[in-house]
Amino acid sequence: MDQGLAVMPLENVAPEDDEALETVPVPGSLVPHLSETAVLLDIDGTLLDLMPTPREVWVPPGLAKTLSRLYRRTGGALALVSGRSLNDIDLIFAPDQFPAVGGHGAEMRIDAEAEAVAAHAPPLDKELKRRLAAIAKLSPGILLEDKGYSLALHYRLAPHAEKAIYAAVSLIRADLPDAPIEVLPGKQVCEIKHSGFTKASGVRELMAHPPFKGRKPFFIGDDVTDESVFAIMPDLDGIAFSVGRRAKGVAGHFDAPSDVREFLAHLLDDERDAPLP
Repeated sequence: MDQGLAVMPLENVAPEDDEALETVPVPGSLVPHLSETAVLLDIDGTLLDLMPTPREVWVPPGLAKTLSRLYRRTGGALALVSGRSLNDIDLIFAPDQFPAVGGHGAEMRIDAEAEAVAAHAPPLDKELKRRLAAIAKLSPGILLEDKGYSLALHYRLAPHAEKAIYAAVSLIRADLPDAPIEVLPGKQVCEIKHSGFTKASGVRELMAHPPFKGRKPFFIGDDVTDESVFAIMPDLDGIAFSVGRRAKGVAGHFDAPSDVREFLAHLLDDERDAPLP
């Protein structure tokens, strides 16, 4: 990669021919030297391709090595930011383990070798969970995922059930108007979590601790749940990119997770970075 430039696809750019889309360079000044950067990455739909069910996602060859090298190049300032629990994140990337913000900000691990800590986020009420879980019975193909701090109803295998799911959630919320919950619509998933914490609150907390403190965050995400992080990047003197769509407040976008993986690998090719030992 050229010393001062990183290349990524840009939306609505006409193809030069039938085989390749035109790309435009993103100034290297937007992506600080890795020694000054905190690399923050969503997982599903950003690093990893979406699959019919959450358990079917897999780590493509080369990605774990790329993340491990970025972790070392940034002095440990690389973190995965996900709605998944830390335990789930670790299972996906095993045997590798990285700093992470899990459960939409409910859990955090600042160092890859450290123990996970809860970010003062109470779990969902058991009775509320029971009522929400019953929604999965509306149709075959609705998958229930209990994350402790949140509950997700996946309907990628039952897209026809989307309206019924949200209608049922709305009825429960109307019946419990004082319940401190928040509904997060995602890519063929409806997630209900305790209000008061978000991916953004988790990222703010993460950025207050070494080795992230004092660095410029670089965040990539794809979903509605990532928009809270996009919104706080200017406050942290950081930048953000979205995947699959041009979200509000981002510097640009990638077409697919494969483009993100390629981009991260290119960051390691930057001649400004010293070679790995």
